[in-house]
Amino acid sequence: MGKSFRSYFLLLLIFTSCGTFFNQPFNTSKARIGENTSREGILKGILPMKEMVVGVYKFRDQTGQYKLVENGSTFSTAVTQGGTPILLKSLEESKWFTPIERENIGNLLNERQIIRSTRQEYAANLEDKQITSLPPLLFAGIILEGGVVSYDSNIITGGAGARYFGAGGSTEYREDRITVYLRAVSTSSGQILKNVYVSKTILSQGISANLFRYVSLRRLLEVETGITKNEPAQLAVKEAIDKAVENLIIEGIIDGLWIPQGGQPVADLVKAEYLKETEEMESTVLLDRKLEDRRGRSAFSNSGGTAHMDGDYPNPKASIAINSSIKMFFFKRPNFNINIGVGYLKLENEQVFKDEFITADMNLEYNVLPYDNFTPFIYGGVGGIASSGNIGETLAKFQYGIGLEYLPVNNIGIKIFGEQNLMFTDKLDGLENGKRDDYFWRIGVGLNIYIGKPHKRVKSVIMNN
Repeated sequence: MGKSFRSYFLLLLIFTSCGTFFNQPFNTSKARIGENTSREGILKGILPMKEMVVGVYKFRDQTGQYKLVENGSTFSTAVTQGGTPILLKSLEESKWFTPIERENIGNLLNERQIIRSTRQEYAANLEDKQITSLPPLLFAGIILEGGVVSYDSNIITGGAGARYFGAGGSTEYREDRITVYLRAVSTSSGQILKNVYVSKTILSQGISANLFRYVSLRRLLEVETGITKNEPAQLAVKEAIDKAVENLIIEGIIDGLWIPQGGQPVADLVKAEYLKETEEMESTVLLDRKLEDRRGRSAFSNSGGTAHMDGDYPNPKASIAINSSIKMFFFKRPNFNINIGVGYLKLENEQVFKDEFITADMNLEYNVLPYDNFTPFIYGGVGGIASSGNIGETLAKFQYGIGLEYLPVNNIGIKIFGEQNLMFTDKLDGLENGKRDDYFWRIGVGLNIYIGKPHKRVKSVIMNN
């Protein structure tokens, strides 16, 4: 088996190495047109009645964040210092604004003065003095201010790896986040018309595999390969600024600051799409987890599996176990529910003990992630068990368990679970021997069907599991 494993791993390593090898940049590349962000916006195809003249003096990095390095220090910044050109490009691409030069206004004024001086020198003897004049500069009705205000490093890190007899592999990932603020200021009154902010994550991933093995007494085989992928920070800043510009336009349309072509019907359509997106974002927490009302306030549950006796007799056998229950959410938040159920099971030991039982349980259950489609859960409670041949003699028990539930669609859950049932007596298998009470295990899968009105939609500021 060891040789077979090493052979399979070596074959996998070769294919992985080939994939990495053929993706290496062996040659220099030519200059190319800059990448564009790929997101589809709400304003696609919607244009303004009239483009607005805006000025941007400076849109800069306000974080003071330097790049993280494993060893030593660096004075290279984590965020691009060219936020102003990126914002001007986004304004131009939006087709809602006419940006004018303000970042280097001194250079513009100096050049205009040179033009005037040159024209005056060559037009001194001409009767038409108008040749020396220049058209007036455009003035901005709106100034855009703001910047990159936050760069959070390593908001989530992780990975996985395994090694067996010198053969191993690993994966790693890291996620950072930047936050951009953008505000529109009226030049006539100084009023802040709109203030928006947008966050964007930056993902870094790495995968590696290696083999370190003596193929003979004096021959050592060592193979190593890997690849790392880092999302460009500049493109993340560009996408965040693009989204901030879009939100600024949309909120301005909603508040009547500017009017789209098509008038109020188009404005209503934009507002509806924006409110839908806002509601979705309000229910999305840090790691792009969507908090949704996936479960009704009550449920019917059916499960099946096996039961394993652990009593005074040796050699227990796995036997059938089925259960039906009702769940009810009585609490303000849907983490907790009470479920009441009945079940049927067989318990047996080889050639010694075999009996059929009826059970009744009441449990308090806690869902760790109630607004996710995948959640662990734990539960515990009390109940009773009686032999099917002697229902009148019911034995008390305490049970607890853990499990996982997955919802492929809302209100339909598939679960797997494991449960231990502790008796308060040593008589379950009919034999009293020793000081330890009998107990048994239940392991199974089940189906939850939720019904009724769900809880109100949760907001990400309330819930951050």
